Amino acid sequence: MLDIYQGPFCTQILADYGAEVLKVENPKGGDDTRLWRTADEKHIWKTTGKDMSAYFCAINRNKLSLTLNLKQEKGREILFRLVKNADVVVENFVPGKMDKMGIGYEKLREINPLIIYASVSGYGPSGPYSHRAGYDAIAAAEAGMLHITGERNGTPTRPGLGLIDMSTGLYLHGAILAALYARRDTGRGQKIDASLFESGVSLLSNVGVSWLNAGEHAKRWGTEHPSIVPYQAFKTKDGYLVLGATNNRQFQTLCHLVKLSDLATDPRFVDNSSRVQNRTELKEILEPIIGARPTKAWLAVLEGSGLPYGPVNTIEEVFSHPQTAARDMVYSLPYETLVSGEIRVLGTPVKFSETKPEIRRSPPSLGEHTNSTLEGMGFSPQEIGIMREQGIV
Repeated sequence: MLDIYQGPFCTQILADYGAEVLKVENPKGGDDTRLWRTADEKHIWKTTGKDMSAYFCAINRNKLSLTLNLKQEKGREILFRLVKNADVVVENFVPGKMDKMGIGYEKLREINPLIIYASVSGYGPSGPYSHRAGYDAIAAAEAGMLHITGERNGTPTRPGLGLIDMSTGLYLHGAILAALYARRDTGRGQKIDASLFESGVSLLSNVGVSWLNAGEHAKRWGTEHPSIVPYQAFKTKDGYLVLGATNNRQFQTLCHLVKLSDLATDPRFVDNSSRVQNRTELKEILEPIIGARPTKAWLAVLEGSGLPYGPVNTIEEVFSHPQTAARDMVYSLPYETLVSGEIRVLGTPVKFSETKPEIRRSPPSLGEHTNSTLEGMGFSPQEIGIMREQGIV
Protein backbone atom coordinates (compact mmCIF):
# COMPACT_ATOMS: atom_id res chain seq x y z
CA MET A 1 0.00 0.00 0.00
CA LEU A 2 2.23 2.73 -1.30
CA ASP A 3 1.78 6.38 -2.10
CA ILE A 4 3.70 9.67 -2.23
CA TYR A 5 7.49 9.17 -2.14
CA GLN A 6 9.18 7.40 0.76
CA GLY A 7 7.53 3.99 0.35
CA PRO A 8 7.80 3.89 -3.46
CA PHE A 9 11.44 5.03 -3.36
CA CYS A 10 12.25 2.34 -0.81
CA THR A 11 10.50 -0.42 -2.76
CA GLN A 12 12.02 0.67 -6.07
CA ILE A 13 15.46 0.10 -4.57
CA LEU A 14 14.37 -3.36 -3.43
CA ALA A 15 12.88 -4.03 -6.87
CA ASP A 16 16.12 -3.02 -8.57
CA TYR A 17 17.89 -5.51 -6.32
CA GLY A 18 15.61 -8.28 -7.52
CA ALA A 19 12.52 -8.18 -5.28
CA GLU A 20 9.13 -8.80 -6.90
CA VAL A 21 7.17 -5.72 -5.83
CA LEU A 22 3.38 -5.57 -6.15
CA LYS A 23 2.10 -2.03 -5.82
CA VAL A 24 -1.44 -2.02 -4.40
CA GLU A 25 -3.40 1.08 -5.46
CA ASN A 26 -6.90 2.41 -5.05
CA PRO A 27 -8.95 1.72 -8.21
CA LYS A 28 -10.09 5.35 -8.20
CA GLY A 29 -6.99 7.29 -9.21
CA GLY A 30 -4.23 5.25 -7.62
CA ASP A 31 -1.02 6.83 -6.39
CA ASP A 32 -1.36 10.63 -6.18
CA THR A 33 2.00 11.14 -7.88
CA ARG A 34 0.57 9.75 -11.12
CA LEU A 35 -0.96 13.20 -11.66
CA TRP A 36 2.01 15.31 -10.54
CA ARG A 37 3.10 16.58 -13.94
CA THR A 38 5.21 19.66 -14.52
CA ALA A 39 4.09 22.29 -17.02
CA ASP A 40 6.65 21.08 -19.58
CA GLU A 41 5.53 17.46 -19.51
CA LYS A 42 2.27 17.56 -21.40
CA HIS A 43 3.86 17.20 -24.84
CA ILE A 44 5.71 13.95 -24.03
CA TRP A 45 2.64 11.84 -23.14
CA LYS A 46 0.14 10.21 -25.45
CA THR A 47 -3.53 10.84 -24.70
CA THR A 48 -3.70 7.30 -23.30
CA GLY A 49 -1.18 8.21 -20.61
CA LYS A 50 -3.45 10.26 -18.37
CA ASP A 51 -2.41 8.40 -15.22
CA MET A 52 1.34 8.90 -15.65
CA SER A 53 3.89 11.57 -14.79
CA ALA A 54 7.67 11.83 -14.74
CA TYR A 55 7.47 12.08 -10.97
CA PHE A 56 5.67 8.74 -10.72
CA CYS A 57 8.03 7.11 -13.22
CA ALA A 58 11.05 8.21 -11.19
CA ILE A 59 10.14 5.95 -8.25
CA ASN A 60 7.99 3.11 -9.60
CA ARG A 61 9.90 1.15 -12.20
CA ASN A 62 10.30 -2.64 -11.85
CA LYS A 63 6.89 -2.93 -10.13
CA LEU A 64 3.55 -4.57 -10.81
CA SER A 65 0.39 -2.53 -10.24
CA LEU A 66 -2.74 -4.10 -8.72
CA THR A 67 -5.83 -2.02 -8.00
CA LEU A 68 -7.72 -3.09 -4.89
CA ASN A 69 -10.47 -1.41 -2.87
CA LEU A 70 -9.43 -2.17 0.69
CA LYS A 71 -12.63 -0.67 2.09
CA GLN A 72 -14.55 -3.65 0.77
CA GLU A 73 -14.37 -7.02 2.49
CA LYS A 74 -13.56 -8.83 -0.75
CA GLY A 75 -10.66 -6.46 -1.36
CA ARG A 76 -9.26 -7.18 2.09
CA GLU A 77 -9.68 -10.91 1.52
CA ILE A 78 -7.57 -10.67 -1.62
CA LEU A 79 -4.95 -8.70 0.30
CA PHE A 80 -4.84 -11.37 3.01
CA ARG A 81 -4.26 -14.06 0.39
CA LEU A 82 -1.38 -12.03 -1.03
CA VAL A 83 0.12 -11.42 2.40
CA LYS A 84 0.05 -15.14 3.19
CA ASN A 85 2.81 -15.70 0.64
CA ALA A 86 4.59 -12.35 0.93
CA ASP A 87 7.86 -11.50 2.66
CA VAL A 88 7.34 -7.78 3.22
CA VAL A 89 4.47 -5.29 3.39
CA VAL A 90 5.33 -1.59 3.12
CA GLU A 91 2.77 1.10 3.95
CA ASN A 92 2.90 4.83 4.54
CA PHE A 93 -0.50 5.75 5.91
CA VAL A 94 -0.97 7.92 9.00
CA PRO A 95 -0.31 5.65 12.04
CA GLY A 96 -3.43 3.71 13.04
CA LYS A 97 -5.13 3.97 9.65
CA MET A 98 -4.27 0.41 8.63
CA ASP A 99 -5.56 -0.89 11.99
CA LYS A 100 -8.87 0.93 11.50
CA MET A 101 -9.18 -0.69 8.09
CA GLY A 102 -8.62 -4.12 9.65
CA ILE A 103 -5.33 -4.68 7.84
CA GLY A 104 -2.77 -3.55 10.43
CA TYR A 105 0.27 -5.45 11.65
CA GLU A 106 -1.50 -7.56 14.27
CA LYS A 107 -4.00 -8.80 11.69
CA LEU A 108 -1.41 -9.46 9.01
CA ARG A 109 0.92 -11.37 11.29
CA GLU A 110 -1.98 -13.65 12.25
CA ILE A 111 -2.11 -14.57 8.59
CA ASN A 112 1.65 -14.73 8.12
CA PRO A 113 3.79 -14.76 11.29
CA LEU A 114 6.92 -14.35 9.16
CA ILE A 115 5.79 -11.08 7.59
CA ILE A 116 8.07 -8.03 7.77
CA TYR A 117 5.69 -5.12 8.17
CA ALA A 118 7.41 -1.83 7.31
CA SER A 119 5.55 1.34 8.19
CA VAL A 120 6.65 4.85 7.27
CA SER A 121 4.93 8.04 8.46
CA GLY A 122 5.54 11.68 9.21
CA TYR A 123 6.39 11.47 12.90
CA GLY A 124 6.24 7.81 13.91
CA PRO A 125 3.47 5.87 15.71
CA SER A 126 4.05 7.33 19.20
CA GLY A 127 4.49 10.77 20.69
CA PRO A 128 2.31 13.91 20.57
CA TYR A 129 2.71 14.40 16.81
CA SER A 130 2.08 10.78 15.82
CA HIS A 131 -1.21 11.43 14.02
CA ARG A 132 0.02 14.36 11.96
CA ALA A 133 0.44 13.79 8.24
CA GLY A 134 4.00 13.83 6.98
CA TYR A 135 5.43 15.99 4.20
CA ASP A 136 9.03 16.44 3.15
CA ALA A 137 9.25 20.23 3.51
CA ILE A 138 7.46 20.21 6.87
CA ALA A 139 9.73 17.50 8.24
CA ALA A 140 12.77 19.37 6.91
CA ALA A 141 11.55 22.47 8.75
CA GLU A 142 10.72 20.80 12.06
CA ALA A 143 13.84 18.62 12.11
CA GLY A 144 16.15 21.60 11.59
CA MET A 145 17.23 20.94 7.99
CA LEU A 146 15.83 24.25 6.71
CA HIS A 147 17.42 26.12 9.61
CA ILE A 148 20.90 25.11 8.43
CA THR A 149 20.25 25.35 4.67
CA GLY A 150 20.55 28.62 2.76
CA GLU A 151 22.85 31.60 2.40
CA ARG A 152 24.64 32.86 5.50
CA ASN A 153 22.47 35.94 5.86
CA GLY A 154 19.51 34.66 3.89
CA THR A 155 16.26 32.88 4.57
CA PRO A 156 15.80 29.12 5.12
CA THR A 157 16.05 27.25 1.83
CA ARG A 158 14.51 23.94 0.86
CA PRO A 159 16.96 21.54 -0.83
CA GLY A 160 16.28 21.11 -4.54
CA LEU A 161 15.03 17.54 -3.97
CA GLY A 162 12.82 15.78 -1.43
CA LEU A 163 15.88 14.99 0.67
CA ILE A 164 13.97 13.88 3.79
CA ASP A 165 11.58 11.71 1.76
CA MET A 166 14.43 10.04 -0.08
CA SER A 167 16.56 9.56 3.02
CA THR A 168 13.64 7.93 4.81
CA GLY A 169 13.22 5.53 1.88
CA LEU A 170 16.92 4.72 2.05
CA TYR A 171 16.80 4.11 5.81
CA LEU A 172 13.73 1.93 5.39
CA HIS A 173 15.13 -0.26 2.61
CA GLY A 174 18.19 -1.04 4.74
CA ALA A 175 16.00 -1.79 7.74
CA ILE A 176 13.88 -4.20 5.68
CA LEU A 177 16.97 -6.10 4.56
CA ALA A 178 18.21 -6.24 8.16
CA ALA A 179 14.81 -7.54 9.32
CA LEU A 180 14.90 -10.27 6.66
CA TYR A 181 18.32 -11.38 7.89
CA ALA A 182 17.05 -11.34 11.48
CA ARG A 183 14.09 -13.50 10.43
CA ARG A 184 16.47 -15.99 8.88
CA ASP A 185 18.22 -16.32 12.25
CA THR A 186 15.21 -16.13 14.59
CA GLY A 187 12.38 -17.56 12.50
CA ARG A 188 10.23 -14.54 13.40
CA GLY A 189 8.82 -11.64 11.45
CA GLN A 190 8.52 -8.18 12.94
CA LYS A 191 7.22 -4.65 12.51
CA ILE A 192 9.61 -1.84 11.72
CA ASP A 193 8.72 1.82 11.42
CA ALA A 194 10.47 4.89 10.09
CA SER A 195 9.40 8.52 9.99
CA LEU A 196 10.33 11.68 8.12
CA PHE A 197 10.94 13.56 11.35
CA GLU A 198 13.30 10.96 12.79
CA SER A 199 15.18 10.73 9.50
CA GLY A 200 15.58 14.51 9.52
CA VAL A 201 16.92 14.51 13.06
CA SER A 202 19.32 11.68 12.20
CA LEU A 203 20.65 13.60 9.20
CA LEU A 204 21.74 16.44 11.47
CA SER A 205 24.77 14.24 12.19
CA ASN A 206 27.77 16.36 13.30
CA VAL A 207 25.61 19.47 13.61
CA GLY A 208 23.32 17.66 16.06
CA VAL A 209 26.20 16.17 18.05
CA SER A 210 27.87 19.59 18.31
CA TRP A 211 24.69 21.02 19.80
CA LEU A 212 24.12 18.11 22.17
CA ASN A 213 27.65 18.17 23.55
CA ALA A 214 28.87 21.73 23.16
CA GLY A 215 25.66 23.74 22.92
CA GLU A 216 26.86 25.05 19.57
CA HIS A 217 24.14 26.86 17.63
CA ALA A 218 24.09 25.85 13.96
CA LYS A 219 24.11 28.47 11.23
CA ARG A 220 23.34 28.66 7.55
CA TRP A 221 26.54 28.65 5.53
CA GLY A 222 25.35 28.63 1.92
CA THR A 223 27.93 26.52 0.10
CA GLU A 224 30.66 27.34 2.62
CA HIS A 225 31.92 24.79 5.13
CA PRO A 226 31.66 25.68 8.84
CA SER A 227 35.07 24.22 9.74
CA ILE A 228 37.11 24.13 6.50
CA VAL A 229 38.19 27.32 4.72
CA PRO A 230 38.26 27.76 1.79
CA TYR A 231 35.69 25.19 0.71
CA GLN A 232 32.72 26.66 -1.17
CA ALA A 233 31.20 27.57 -4.53
CA PHE A 234 32.93 30.52 -6.16
CA LYS A 235 31.41 32.53 -9.00
CA THR A 236 33.46 32.30 -12.17
CA LYS A 237 33.15 34.50 -15.22
CA ASP A 238 30.42 32.26 -16.66
CA GLY A 239 29.19 29.99 -13.88
CA TYR A 240 30.15 28.50 -10.52
CA LEU A 241 33.01 26.34 -9.32
CA VAL A 242 33.21 24.45 -6.02
CA LEU A 243 36.77 24.62 -4.79
CA GLY A 244 38.41 23.73 -1.51
CA ALA A 245 41.65 23.29 0.40
CA THR A 246 41.14 20.83 3.24
CA ASN A 247 44.66 21.03 4.68
CA ASN A 248 47.69 23.33 4.68
CA ARG A 249 49.42 21.52 1.82
CA GLN A 250 46.37 21.95 -0.39
CA PHE A 251 46.11 25.61 0.59
CA GLN A 252 49.70 26.16 -0.46
CA THR A 253 48.91 24.52 -3.80
CA LEU A 254 45.86 26.74 -4.25
CA CYS A 255 47.87 29.88 -3.47
CA HIS A 256 50.44 28.86 -6.08
CA LEU A 257 47.77 28.21 -8.73
CA VAL A 258 46.12 31.59 -8.21
CA LYS A 259 49.59 33.21 -8.23
CA LEU A 260 49.42 34.41 -4.62
CA SER A 261 52.10 32.20 -3.06
CA ASP A 262 52.76 34.71 -0.27
CA LEU A 263 49.19 34.18 0.94
CA ALA A 264 50.18 30.78 2.33
CA THR A 265 52.50 32.40 4.89
CA ASP A 266 50.16 35.25 5.79
CA PRO A 267 49.51 34.94 9.58
CA ARG A 268 45.78 35.30 8.93
CA PHE A 269 45.75 32.17 6.75
CA VAL A 270 48.73 30.11 7.90
CA ASP A 271 46.59 27.17 9.07
CA ASN A 272 42.97 26.08 8.87
CA SER A 273 42.06 27.47 12.30
CA SER A 274 43.33 30.88 11.22
CA ARG A 275 41.51 30.64 7.90
CA VAL A 276 38.25 29.77 9.67
CA GLN A 277 38.66 32.83 11.89
CA ASN A 278 39.42 35.05 8.89
CA ARG A 279 37.18 33.47 6.28
CA THR A 280 35.65 36.77 5.16
CA GLU A 281 39.04 38.32 4.40
CA LEU A 282 40.21 35.25 2.46
CA LYS A 283 36.95 35.06 0.56
CA GLU A 284 37.28 38.71 -0.47
CA ILE A 285 40.77 37.99 -1.84
CA LEU A 286 39.86 34.84 -3.78
CA GLU A 287 36.47 35.82 -5.20
CA PRO A 288 37.62 38.47 -7.72
CA ILE A 289 40.51 36.28 -8.89
CA ILE A 290 38.30 33.25 -9.55
CA GLY A 291 35.56 35.45 -10.98
CA ALA A 292 37.88 36.85 -13.63
CA ARG A 293 38.13 33.60 -15.63
CA PRO A 294 35.56 31.17 -17.06
CA THR A 295 34.90 27.82 -15.43
CA LYS A 296 36.64 25.77 -18.14
CA ALA A 297 39.81 27.80 -17.72
CA TRP A 298 39.87 27.04 -14.01
CA LEU A 299 39.20 23.35 -14.65
CA ALA A 300 42.28 23.27 -16.87
CA VAL A 301 44.36 25.00 -14.18
CA LEU A 302 43.15 22.67 -11.43
CA GLU A 303 43.51 19.42 -13.38
CA GLY A 304 45.97 17.14 -11.57
CA SER A 305 46.41 19.55 -8.65
CA GLY A 306 45.03 17.17 -6.03
CA LEU A 307 42.59 19.84 -4.85
CA PRO A 308 38.89 19.07 -4.42
CA TYR A 309 37.09 20.94 -7.18
CA GLY A 310 34.23 20.65 -9.64
CA PRO A 311 31.85 22.82 -11.67
CA VAL A 312 28.26 23.42 -10.57
CA ASN A 313 26.64 21.62 -13.48
CA THR A 314 23.19 22.19 -14.87
CA ILE A 315 20.99 19.09 -15.11
CA GLU A 316 21.69 19.05 -18.86
CA GLU A 317 25.43 18.99 -18.14
CA VAL A 318 24.98 16.18 -15.62
CA PHE A 319 23.48 13.90 -18.28
CA SER A 320 26.16 14.76 -20.83
CA HIS A 321 28.90 14.15 -18.24
CA PRO A 322 31.27 11.36 -19.34
CA GLN A 323 31.11 9.71 -15.92
CA THR A 324 27.31 9.44 -16.15
CA ALA A 325 27.63 7.31 -19.27
CA ALA A 326 30.65 5.40 -18.01
CA ARG A 327 28.77 4.29 -14.89
CA ASP A 328 25.50 3.41 -16.65
CA MET A 329 23.43 6.01 -14.85
CA VAL A 330 20.78 6.26 -17.59
CA TYR A 331 18.67 3.36 -18.90
CA SER A 332 16.15 3.31 -21.74
CA LEU A 333 13.08 1.08 -21.73
CA PRO A 334 10.24 0.60 -24.25
CA TYR A 335 7.21 2.62 -23.16
CA GLU A 336 4.16 2.96 -25.36
CA THR A 337 2.56 5.67 -23.23
CA LEU A 338 5.23 8.18 -24.24
CA VAL A 339 5.20 9.85 -27.64
CA SER A 340 8.85 8.83 -28.11
CA GLY A 341 8.04 5.16 -27.52
CA GLU A 342 10.62 4.80 -24.77
CA ILE A 343 11.33 6.09 -21.30
CA ARG A 344 14.72 6.95 -19.91
CA VAL A 345 15.22 6.37 -16.19
CA LEU A 346 18.07 6.80 -13.76
CA GLY A 347 20.48 3.93 -13.27
CA THR A 348 21.29 2.20 -10.00
CA PRO A 349 24.02 4.02 -8.03
CA VAL A 350 25.46 0.89 -6.36
CA LYS A 351 27.18 -1.70 -8.53
CA PHE A 352 27.49 -5.41 -7.65
CA SER A 353 30.18 -7.74 -8.98
CA GLU A 354 27.90 -10.80 -8.95
CA THR A 355 24.21 -9.99 -8.35
CA LYS A 356 23.79 -7.09 -10.74
CA PRO A 357 20.67 -4.91 -10.18
CA GLU A 358 18.35 -5.05 -13.16
CA ILE A 359 15.93 -2.51 -14.57
CA ARG A 360 13.53 -4.95 -16.17
CA ARG A 361 10.11 -3.24 -16.19
CA SER A 362 8.84 0.20 -17.09
CA PRO A 363 6.70 2.01 -14.49
CA PRO A 364 3.23 0.39 -14.55
CA SER A 365 0.03 2.03 -15.64
CA LEU A 366 -2.74 2.01 -13.04
CA GLY A 367 -3.88 -1.56 -12.48
CA GLU A 368 -1.79 -2.86 -15.37
CA HIS A 369 -1.21 -6.19 -13.65
CA THR A 370 -4.55 -6.60 -11.88
CA ASN A 371 -5.88 -9.31 -14.20
CA SER A 372 -2.66 -11.31 -14.37
CA THR A 373 -2.20 -11.15 -10.58
CA LEU A 374 -5.76 -12.28 -9.86
CA GLU A 375 -5.62 -14.99 -12.48
CA GLY A 376 -2.42 -16.24 -10.87
CA MET A 377 -4.33 -16.47 -7.61
CA GLY A 378 -6.95 -18.69 -9.23
CA PHE A 379 -9.71 -16.18 -10.09
CA SER A 380 -11.48 -16.73 -13.39
CA PRO A 381 -11.98 -13.95 -15.97
CA GLN A 382 -15.68 -13.98 -15.08
CA GLU A 383 -14.96 -13.48 -11.37
CA ILE A 384 -12.55 -10.65 -12.16
CA GLY A 385 -15.19 -9.02 -14.34
CA ILE A 386 -17.71 -9.13 -11.51
CA MET A 387 -15.16 -7.61 -9.10
CA ARG A 388 -14.59 -4.79 -11.55
CA GLU A 389 -18.33 -4.13 -11.75
CA GLN A 390 -18.50 -4.05 -7.94
CA GLY A 391 -15.56 -1.62 -7.67
CA ILE A 392 -13.40 -4.11 -5.78
CA VAL A 393 -10.62 -3.83 -8.38
